[in-house]
Amino acid sequence: MTLTILVFVPLATGLIQAFLPRPLNKWFAAAASVGVLVYSIALLINYPSSGGGLKWATDHVWIKELGIHYSLGVDGLNLFLILLTTTLWAAATIAAALRDWDRPRNFFFHLMLAETAVLGAFVAQDVALFVFFFDLMLVPFYFLIGTWGGVRRVEATTKFVIYTLVGSLLMLAAAVALGVLSAKGGQPISFDLKDLTQRTLSGGDQEWIFLLFALAFLVKMPAFPLHGWMPDAYRATPMPVLVLLSGVLSKVGAYGFLRIVLPTMPDGSQHFQELMIVIAVISILYGSVLAFSQDDARLVVGYSSVAQLGFITLGIFSLDPKGAQGAVFQMVNHGLVIGPLFLIIGALALRAHGSESLSRWSGLAMRAPVMAALFLIVALATLAMPGSGNFVGELYILFGIFSSKLAYGIVATAGVALASVYMIRFYQRAMHNRVGPDVESREITRWEFGLVAPLVVVIIALGVYPNFVLTRSEASTVSKLPNQAGNVATR
Repeated sequence: MTLTILVFVPLATGLIQAFLPRPLNKWFAAAASVGVLVYSIALLINYPSSGGGLKWATDHVWIKELGIHYSLGVDGLNLFLILLTTTLWAAATIAAALRDWDRPRNFFFHLMLAETAVLGAFVAQDVALFVFFFDLMLVPFYFLIGTWGGVRRVEATTKFVIYTLVGSLLMLAAAVALGVLSAKGGQPISFDLKDLTQRTLSGGDQEWIFLLFALAFLVKMPAFPLHGWMPDAYRATPMPVLVLLSGVLSKVGAYGFLRIVLPTMPDGSQHFQELMIVIAVISILYGSVLAFSQDDARLVVGYSSVAQLGFITLGIFSLDPKGAQGAVFQMVNHGLVIGPLFLIIGALALRAHGSESLSRWSGLAMRAPVMAALFLIVALATLAMPGSGNFVGELYILFGIFSSKLAYGIVATAGVALASVYMIRFYQRAMHNRVGPDVESREITRWEFGLVAPLVVVIIALGVYPNFVLTRSEASTVSKLPNQAGNVATR
């Protein structure tokens, strides 16, 4: 019941606010998102500091004939991703409540439905249930981008739907095959992860099922070369929604590799390890180079996300405990820096008459030292400055890949240097030089400060004390790796 409340309160909020008068409806949604954040913090407080197994588990047979369970649970692998989701959703919902929207009841309904879908995917312990929530995410984001998006929203939504729908259909086929083919010797069909990790699957079956899951997850992240939907979607998506699309949704794909693919298909994961590492390295270099060449502020951050998610993929498929821990930690760090980055871009655009072009920005720090300081901290965290959580995450990932694939690790380090180049360029062009003719240089407002500053505090805190996450996530993360203690699935 604990996790059912967590998952479905946002959806219930979305339904209730649809019957409330304006502007009460949007503030009701914002207050509820803060309440869900508080609830998730309570879960963190009650979670063992040394980590542990599955907590607050719920397991009921949902569709008996198909072996589908309504199975939920929290462990060190998803605990902080749940917190990341509720944190960014609270910030994005409050940011959305500060604006006026056409058909606001519909907007906030879809925003709350999206939170239910993402939280459901993170806590699902049944592959079929995970697929259900994974596919459900597409529905609200289709409307959020297609209805309330900017210029070329129709084209952006079309690409987004085609890419993600194809990936979802491939994953559905893979999930069905995983459940059916693993049921041997009179065993009943089951999609519960506890059962699947105990069963055997031939190496050949693991390989083609692995590829189908990988395509779906790489599209969602996105990773090169399956990122074609990203540029148009990032340009068209409303800013509060973009915080969630980039900061949270991209992590569901990376999480799926650790939660489902590695423990149920260890042979397939090892067989395609090098392929996935190559994709990760190319994503790091490609995203970094494209981020440096962009004039659109959204795309600078968008392509930097491709690079950062490449690092996360690299850590996962190092198949090394340190690399996997670094990947989980980096998922949290990336979301925490992406959120305030997009919120700051939105604030800067208001000071440049709506323009998000770097060529139109300059001198915004002249009368805004607080905004400049917050932006600088987030920018330095993004480029993994020592003392930031990103630095620790990338260090763990590099240790992991050096232990298993040294040559690829050396190439990937170029991405660290490139991140410094594009983020420093981004910051300098926005905040320094002479004040542009179309720029109003003014200090951050109270609302802007209230949204960005708490996220910056968390960024600093995790840089100072990364063990807060690492100790709680270590056991659950390491247990998902092939040939590691605690992973009982041996093929």
